[in-house]
Amino acid sequence: MSNQRIIKSIYTDGACKGNPGPGGWGVVVYFRDGSIHEMGEASEHTTNNQMEIQAAIAALQLFAQSGQVEPITLYSDSEYLINSVTKWIHGWKKKGWKKSDGTSVQNQDLLKIIDKLNTNLVKWQHVRGHAGNTGNERCDIIARSFASGKIPPLQQLFPQQLLTNCQETLTQITQRDVTKVSDYPTKSAKIAENMLEGRTCLVEERTMEPSTGITGISVVTQEEKPPEMRILQIRNLMETLKIADEIAQKGYLITSSELADLMDVHASAVTSRGDQWRWRNWIVSRVRREGNQILWELERGNQVEKDDN
Repeated sequence: MSNQRIIKSIYTDGACKGNPGPGGWGVVVYFRDGSIHEMGEASEHTTNNQMEIQAAIAALQLFAQSGQVEPITLYSDSEYLINSVTKWIHGWKKKGWKKSDGTSVQNQDLLKIIDKLNTNLVKWQHVRGHAGNTGNERCDIIARSFASGKIPPLQQLFPQQLLTNCQETLTQITQRDVTKVSDYPTKSAKIAENMLEGRTCLVEERTMEPSTGITGISVVTQEEKPPEMRILQIRNLMETLKIADEIAQKGYLITSSELADLMDVHASAVTSRGDQWRWRNWIVSRVRREGNQILWELERGNQVEKDDN
């Protein structure tokens, strides 16, 4: 009887600041024995949908390399990804990767890789985002961290370095022929071996300092980041602040998840703060609930103070 770890389910998520802009993706793999493996990467310039697809590609590659024959469920909060794989992709292929209006399918280079890796052993399941689902929430944190230029602590059963040639970055994948994506038998065998023997390891980065989180995991300090990355983060921050200012000036109402995206925090961090609180230059107020969504309003703090006087 084999001692190989059996994958039970995989959660994937993607994030992008600016859309297009810096992005990241996250994957959390749950095994039947209770063990967990996490993965993620960053991309300098991408879109949210591309990161959603990239996360799914990494998940499918890991599943293929494991050699597992038992079915799994792959969860994503991206309706675009789920619908693309389960509803639209068959029609696109028949039409030469054209949509019904004759225009080319966006992200078809990545979707072709998904189609190549996908099997009937994978059940695709949509999960509602920011709804308290542990796997989805963890993927969201990983993806957002990478998109923000941070390296989150990851729980890993084997070094992600073993996967770098298999789950290539977005740029590398788009430059490679689809039929060659999973053609890495040596590294695939090594990954399967680690899963079989139940090895656990932590990824080390030479340029990182020890994190205060999980032992052996490292993060890059702000001082260690190259100047161009720090400048890029400031530019992204300025863009975020401009968006917040426009929302306040125009009187737009935004949902909790949209506000969380704007603040780059988890949705629970928004709803747990109460009905009115301050964020940077704005007073954030809860306005009303519409269906299952809470709507919020932003007002410039200095403007509110003037009105009070």
